[in-house]
Amino acid sequence: MIVTIREVAVDARVSTATVSHVLNKTGQVSRETRQRVLAAAKRLGYVPNQHARSLAFGRSRTFGMIVSDVENPFFPEVFRSFENRAQELGYEVTLSDTRYEPKLMRRAAERMLRHKVGGVAIMTSEMSPPLIKEIVRHQIAVICLDGSSCRPWVASIKIDYFSGIRQVVEHLFRLGHRRMVFVGGRPTLKSNLARQRAYVNCMRDLSLDPGATLHGNLRFDGGYSAGLEILGMSPLPTAVVAINDLTAIGVIKALRQGGLRVPEDVSVAGFDKTEIAEYVLPPLTTVDIQRELLGRLAADALHELSSTPNAPGKEYVIPTSLVTGESTGPAGSPKTSRPGRTVPLGG
Repeated sequence: MIVTIREVAVDARVSTATVSHVLNKTGQVSRETRQRVLAAAKRLGYVPNQHARSLAFGRSRTFGMIVSDVENPFFPEVFRSFENRAQELGYEVTLSDTRYEPKLMRRAAERMLRHKVGGVAIMTSEMSPPLIKEIVRHQIAVICLDGSSCRPWVASIKIDYFSGIRQVVEHLFRLGHRRMVFVGGRPTLKSNLARQRAYVNCMRDLSLDPGATLHGNLRFDGGYSAGLEILGMSPLPTAVVAINDLTAIGVIKALRQGGLRVPEDVSVAGFDKTEIAEYVLPPLTTVDIQRELLGRLAADALHELSSTPNAPGKEYVIPTSLVTGESTGPAGSPKTSRPGRTVPLGG
């Protein structure tokens, strides 16, 4: 049975207008009346009608999130944190996945406009500036991951990729690794380029040759293909720095099937500290970019921007930290080629 605002008003002995003011935090209502209305709503199990709020205010109590690839465990983990915090603040949440396709990016933006969301967390750096401008034109708050600028209605969250990559490279350097390879992702993405540049700069700071950069697609299969390329190198690298955890896991599969041991023959490090990194064999050395904090910050920023018209956007910076797993170890003897045997995955 659905409890109506009228039933709450009768129980609290006030008008429906007063109940509306209390629930929507509008108008002047005494503390005693407010407490009586909230107690009645809780007692009756009243659930606010979000659609009705949308009609009343021209914008729903809904936040949206747009991600690049919902199959990448990084994004569901960020979304879970975002959703939990948004619900604490009184918002519902909707999710759109672009799958790195421009058509789907535009469709995701249009969907947010149709739903009249109060704010959008854009967790992908391939979202074009014109699309962001179109969203903001409708006075919808926006927070961008790795955004380039802040202004009214627009905030930015930046991850300290440079520090994270430097920690990985220096960790491998201390283990004696001098010949490394970087497996990147999609070169059109700002976050991918930032990690690649950080790797090159860190290697040069240590007077090391950055070597070749191999390109994956941020997924298991891209890492696996890069791993096959590594098997054909001579001499073989002693360590691999992967752009994310999925790529690192794909690399490890290819190396092991090619007869190499991780980390005894080749060390492999990932990035993002997704939950899966802890449960693969061997558990990954990776970089924690604080997914839970990222989701919470995005929700809080949207709440602040959408609650205060023309509020100046802020830039938030998330620090990174190395998490040492079992996929990296001391550099072994240099190898000129892979062994002439195949080890089944898990063997």
